[in-house]
Amino acid sequence: MKNALTMAYIGDAIYEVYVREYLVNLGIVKVNELQSKSLEYVSAKSQRRILEYLIDNKLLTEEEEQIYKRGRNAHGGKSKSSDIVTYRIATGLETLIGYLYTDKKIERLNEIMKEIFKI
Repeated sequence: MKNALTMAYIGDAIYEVYVREYLVNLGIVKVNELQSKSLEYVSAKSQRRILEYLIDNKLLTEEEEQIYKRGRNAHGGKSKSSDIVTYRIATGLETLIGYLYTDKKIERLNEIMKEIFKI
């Protein structure tokens, strides 16, 4: 796997595209509403809640949990809007998304995103 923070950087962008596409497909057309709804998925606090749900419900493979942990434990930036633990967990989720995307595991990425949108 490439550098965990590089995977998080890619994963952040890919995750955002999935969320935006999902919200638009719900029929939301007002930009303010799209922005507001997207925070249910893209804020560090939301990403922490999502990642904890995935782990608690055993929806990740052992390999995926290891990738998440590499991202979580990577030393990177700091958040102005959340505590460091929440920020690192969110980074771990983004790392996992980035890994699945760059490793061309798109079917698995789609499965995980479907689970996320059920929450």
